[in-house]
Amino acid sequence: MGMAMAEKILARASGRSVVSPGEFVVGRVDLALLHDIFAANVFDLLHGAGVPAVWDPTRVAVVIDHLVPAPSAAAAAVHRRIRGYVREFRIASFFDAGAGICHQLVAERGLIRPGQLLLGTDSHTTTAGALGAGGTGIGTSEMAFVLATGELWLQVPSTIRIALTGRLRAGVMWKDVILALAGRLGADGAQYRALEFGGLGAGGADLAGRLTMSNMAVELGAKFGLFPADDTTLSHLRARGVNADPFGPDPDAEYERTVVVQLDRLEPQVALPHTVDNVRPVGEVEGTLIDQAFIGSCTSGRLEDLRVAAQILAGRRISPTTRLLVGAASREIERRAAREGLLETLLAAGALLLPVGCGPCFGGHGGLLAAGERCIGSHNRNFPGRMGSPAAEIYLGSPATVAASALYGRITDPRRVIGAAATRVAG
Repeated sequence: MGMAMAEKILARASGRSVVSPGEFVVGRVDLALLHDIFAANVFDLLHGAGVPAVWDPTRVAVVIDHLVPAPSAAAAAVHRRIRGYVREFRIASFFDAGAGICHQLVAERGLIRPGQLLLGTDSHTTTAGALGAGGTGIGTSEMAFVLATGELWLQVPSTIRIALTGRLRAGVMWKDVILALAGRLGADGAQYRALEFGGLGAGGADLAGRLTMSNMAVELGAKFGLFPADDTTLSHLRARGVNADPFGPDPDAEYERTVVVQLDRLEPQVALPHTVDNVRPVGEVEGTLIDQAFIGSCTSGRLEDLRVAAQILAGRRISPTTRLLVGAASREIERRAAREGLLETLLAAGALLLPVGCGPCFGGHGGLLAAGERCIGSHNRNFPGRMGSPAAEIYLGSPATVAASALYGRITDPRRVIGAAATRVAG
C-alpha cells in the first residue's frame, strides 16, 4: 500500500519505511522556525532547563517579523533579548526586523526542501507545504524540546485529497479557492488531517498561489497543507541555488476521502465576520461599506498580489472614505515591486505602504480598527479583536477583491473593475 505525502514525510523523519494514519512517531526535525512573539520565551525555557546549546544551530531560523518596527518599549526589549539569544546560541539563520515574514523567508531563501519536516512557533507554518515540505505549528514548550533534542513526537494524520480541476477565470485568485474550500469543509473540516492538493489544476498553480493555499490550510484545522513538488517547485529552488528532487504521493496512496474543486466554476469569494468559514460569493455581499482595506501578510503579500492590485488601481484613486494599507511579505518582494513601478502605482492611488512584516494582520500595530469599523483584507483570520477592537468587523477576500473594494469604499466584485480596465486599454 502506498503512502500520501504527509505519511511519506513522517516516515522519512522517523526513519521508517512505512507509517499509517493514527500512528505516533518521533520525527527528526529538518528546520525549527521561531518568530519574535515566542522566541524569547522559548530560549528562556532552555535556560531554565539548563540546556547550554541547541541541537543544531544550522537547522534553526529566528525571525523578527510580527512587531516591526517595535511599536513599544516592551516590544523593543523583547527584540533585544532575542538578538542576544541568537548570538548566545549561535543561530545560523537570523532575520532581523524588515527582512520579511517568517513563512515567506522560508520559501524565498531556500531554507526547506521537498519531503522535509519543518516545525514552527506559528500556526501558519503549513505554508511550507507549497514546496512539498511538511510544515506545522507547535507550542513554546514543544519548541524548547525540539531545540534541545532535534526531534518531536507527532501523530500521523489521515489525508484528504483536494482534486483541483480546470483553470481559474479572470478576476478569480487562489485566495478565492481556499476561501471556497473553507466555506465548503468548515473551520474544523480537516482537523488534524493533511490536505493534499492535486489534480491538473494544482499543477497549473504558480508558487504564489500554492503558498496562499498551504498557508490557509490551517484555517480548516489541517496539520499540513501540501502540494507535490513538481517543475514549478524545483525551478523556484534552483533559482535559489537549491537542488532537489520531485516529491509527491505514491500512485497507490490511500486517502480518507477526495474533494473535487472545479476551478473554472469559482467566482470571487468573501469570508464574512467572524469566522473564516462564513464564506459567500462576492455578489451576495457586494455594496457592504468598508472603512479600511488591507493587502499583505504571509497569506497574500507576494509580488503577484501587488501586481494584481496595481493593475486594478492604475490611474485611479481609492475612495476618500477608505484607507488602503499595503505591505509586502519580504524586503525582496518590496524591492522588486519598486523596480516594476508597482509601489508608485499604489501610492498614486492613495495607498499607505506598511513596513515589511505582519503589521495589522494579527492586531500588532499599523492599521488597527476602532469599534464599529469594517475592514476587508487579504490576510487569513477575521475573528473578533483580530485587528484591534472586538467590536470591529473583518471581511476576507483576494487582493483583487480588496483593491476593487478600496476603489469604491464598499465590497466590490473585482471582475467589474478588471473588465472596465481592459475596456479603457482597448479604447
